[in-house]
Amino acid sequence: MTAPRIAVLGLHHEGNRWAPVVHRADMRITSGAALVEDARAPHPRVTGGTVGFVRGMDESGAWTPMPIVLADAGAAGPLDHAMYLELKEEMRRGLEAAMPLDGVYFAEHGASISTGSHDPDGELYAMARAIVGPSVPIVTILDLHAMVSDEMVDMVDYVSAYLTNPHVDQVERGRECARAMRDLLAGMKTAKAFIRLPLMAPQVTQLTASGPYGEIIDYGQTRLDDTVLNVSILGGFTYGDTPYNGMAFIVTTRGDEARARSLCRELAERTWAERHRFVPRLTSAEDCVAGALARAADPSLPAAVIADVADNPGGGGRGNTVWLLRALYEAKAEGVVLGHLFDAPLAAEAHRLGVGARFDAHFNRAEDDARSEPFSAPATVLGLSDGVFVGQEGGSRAGMTVDLGPTAVLQVGTIKVAVISKRQQTIDPGYFENIGVSVTDARTVVVKSRGHFRAGFSKYFRPDQVIEADVPGLTSPNLGNFEFRNVVRPLFPLDADATWTPPAW
Repeated sequence: MTAPRIAVLGLHHEGNRWAPVVHRADMRITSGAALVEDARAPHPRVTGGTVGFVRGMDESGAWTPMPIVLADAGAAGPLDHAMYLELKEEMRRGLEAAMPLDGVYFAEHGASISTGSHDPDGELYAMARAIVGPSVPIVTILDLHAMVSDEMVDMVDYVSAYLTNPHVDQVERGRECARAMRDLLAGMKTAKAFIRLPLMAPQVTQLTASGPYGEIIDYGQTRLDDTVLNVSILGGFTYGDTPYNGMAFIVTTRGDEARARSLCRELAERTWAERHRFVPRLTSAEDCVAGALARAADPSLPAAVIADVADNPGGGGRGNTVWLLRALYEAKAEGVVLGHLFDAPLAAEAHRLGVGARFDAHFNRAEDDARSEPFSAPATVLGLSDGVFVGQEGGSRAGMTVDLGPTAVLQVGTIKVAVISKRQQTIDPGYFENIGVSVTDARTVVVKSRGHFRAGFSKYFRPDQVIEADVPGLTSPNLGNFEFRNVVRPLFPLDADATWTPPAW
């Protein structure tokens, strides 16, 4: 094929069952030619998997992109089901209009849910397969937090999941998908094996720099060769609460099903034997405050970053709980910066008042979620910004455009607080430094993030300087805080006596 016609589309959504429902206005939707144009831009806004695939196809030869739509809800609540069906229909019409197609690329996340479906991702793959037929290759990228259904695996020819958490390889995985697409177009046939373990690893135990999850991913990569094309190990998304929750293993080979099954089983057995290492260890709010006071009083102690893992916008958290802010404020902890607290009305008020203004800051005045408690304190506006900048090297948004919306830096007692208008987690130090807040001068940095901050902040903080706080929130690693209704039980660690038997195939 001199210039194969490849459809590009996707739903990038990680659905938290307990977070507010997502409507169309809550999503960033890029359609038509703008989708590919953005992926080719110097500082793109679309997902890294989209960027990597488009650039990989550009670099490997001629092709005819057929961009349809990329709907990006990030990590949030379930999709409104009617809106999801409309989006699905938009994708269907786009695919049909683009026919004949030589290939389909899904720039997916893999953990979507709607108010009426546990598996939007699998349904979209099945829709595409029904349109293009059995012989047209379908390739997909997945976040390593994807919740994998059988249909998701059955409907595609090649799956590539991120290998890193924090996610710093999305672009690289997108390029891998482009290489796979070229090989499939040249006639390569694949075989896949899939196992889902009854292991729902809390999100803080899914880091890849060290620990059991990183170890099994690294081991899987040592098994790649001319036959084993890809090993994807997906930790899953705890807060999806679906029948597909559980760590998943997908091995793709060059047509060798027996080899795929053997390796997939080996990886699953190794992980199940280490399941007790996936129990999280957190630090109480009281100990977090005590540590902040100690660091402020003794300059010889190393600085620290406290991760508010229970209120991670990257997992559907609102990014506005005030448990740590209130505790540190009341303790008069010095040298503390905290971000990024999502409160658009408060940021707008600070912009109206201007730099230097003193006022009573009312946090969460427009929130009705029980976890987003109100909090008020005298504050001074230290700085204002439009919140648009480029992500720093080393972070998950390196080289890509970041948009926090109108942003304000407030002095609240002894605490510097970064308040933003667009809900998202703190990815790298630039999220502070681009709004005039020094990370290096702080003794304690509090971030609304579960783990993605670790890559960007590693230049300032060693792993032993990172503290994961045990406070309430929509993304608490304490799974006992949630009422799971849809997961398949028994499921470790919810059920300590859960068992698993390898498939006989």
